[in-house]
Formats: sequence, structure tokens, C-alpha cells
Amino acid sequence: MQDILNEIAKEMMAIKDKGKVASYIPSLANVDINQFAISVSLCNGEHYHAGCANTLFSIQSISKVFTLTLALGKLGENVWHRVGREPSGDPFNSIVQLEHEHGKPRNPFINAGAIAVADLIMQGHEPKETLAEILQFIHYISNDDSILIDEEVAKSELATGSRNASLAHFMASFGHFINPVDKVLGTYFHHCSIAMSTKNLANAGLFLANNGIHPSSGYPVVSSERAKRINALMLTCGHYDGSGEFAFRVGLPGKSGVGGGILAIAPGKASIAVWSPGLDIIGNSKLGTKALELLAEKTSWSVFAK
Repeated sequence: MQDILNEIAKEMMAIKDKGKVASYIPSLANVDINQFAISVSLCNGEHYHAGCANTLFSIQSISKVFTLTLALGKLGENVWHRVGREPSGDPFNSIVQLEHEHGKPRNPFINAGAIAVADLIMQGHEPKETLAEILQFIHYISNDDSILIDEEVAKSELATGSRNASLAHFMASFGHFINPVDKVLGTYFHHCSIAMSTKNLANAGLFLANNGIHPSSGYPVVSSERAKRINALMLTCGHYDGSGEFAFRVGLPGKSGVGGGILAIAPGKASIAVWSPGLDIIGNSKLGTKALELLAEKTSWSVFAK
């Protein structure tokens, strides 16, 4: 496995076209595009890394996997009254479908869906309390209490979040919101600004590869059935309107973020995290996707492999 990761990292660093950083968020626009990291955490307890696997980056929309997990723990199937489970086929910040579908987002991984999930998990609490709960959960599943929110990124999100604010107010106009919109947006922007390394992220996703069981404690984070459902949503919706292409090329459940990270799950085998800040035209990591495609080929981990 180490040889495979070293080979992939070497090949990725040699590629000249690394995509473009997310320049619409000022703090992400300044990230060095010539960085690459990959980490693999196996269900048997082994861990492998290549590249700058200790470097912290903004996980952005990958955090939506963890907030969805929390929401399902709090509300169970009632979550699906507020968000759907279908691929969007539109950009992650599109408002068009919301109008046609009366303020109910297609899935929890597009921006509107994740904002609705943030509203659900708040349950009347203040943003600071909710964010503390989210961080506590991530500390637990990653075995790392040092993970924090990058306040500089959060400020950038707040300063440039007009489209997301429009999505939230539009949903609220249908009477769906429980909490004040501004507080929900603050919670959403801050949980997207959590900073992690690929080592952290691969560890945090391992319960989804391990039938919902926390590998260190042996206790269930979620039921095996719920882990399967979350993985299914990651496969069909985790890369926005590029989800079909990612499933076609990589064949693993995955969730991307505009910080350049991708969390991918090989059920029963491993949790994989990659980071390369350059994005493709859809907003997914250009080299991260390629690296996962190579890893799936070399390991035969695709969920569609025989």
C-alpha cells in the first residue's frame, strides 16, 4: 500500500495542469496549488500516507457528511422531511430547484441541503453550542482533539456568502426553518471552515468503512444500515453535478469540498482522504479525483469490481 501511495503522489506532482483554487473565497485563493496529500486508513488498523499528509486544509463541504450523521442521530428518518435523497444535477449553490420543489433541497450535500441540516441539528441552541457539538463529534471519530475551526476561512465565508444567504432565506420563506436564518448561516459557514489534514480526515471517515463501528473504541457511531445509507448518498450526491462522473471513474462513495479535499470510502476495507487544492470546472479536486481513480484501479476497491 505504501508503494502504491508513493507512486500516486509522484505521478500527481508531475502533472502540470492542477486545476484552479477556489478564488471566490479569499482565504482559499491564497493556498499553494502545488500541494498534494493522500492518506489511507484500513479497517484492520493500518495507516498509510504520502505527500503533505500533516498539512491542515479547509474541509469545506466534506463537513456535510458529519453534520448529516449528527442530524440522523438526533432526528432519525425525520431528516428526510426537510431534505431529499436525489442527485441535484445542478451546481452546488443553485437556487432553481428550490423554487420548483417548494424550498426542499434535493439532498443534504448541496449547499441548501446542508444549511437545512444545520438548522435541524441546532434544535434551538446557539451556534457556539452547536459548533462545539460538531467539533466534539469530529474529535471522537478522528481520535484527535486538536482539530479546530479556521476563523480566517469562516470570516471569508461570511463576507462572500450572499448566495448561501439567499438560499437560506428562500427556504425560510416556505416556513421550513426552526432557528433564525442568520444563526443557521453562522453555524453552516463555521462548520465548513473546519481544518483537517488527510490523516485526520481518513481516520474520521473510517466508521463508514467499518459498518458504522468506531475502530478504536469498538462502539457503534451509527448502525451498519445507516452507514450503508450515508455511503449511498455519498456515491450518488457527494460530488454535486459531477457525482455520476466520479462514480464512473472512481466507483467509491465520496464527498468533495472546494478546499480541494475528498473523503472516499471503500466499504469493509478503508477510508481514504486526498487533498489537492486545484479544482476542476465543477468544483471538485482535479488531482484528487485522478488520484482516487488510480487507487481504485490499483486496489480493485471500486464498489462495482467483482
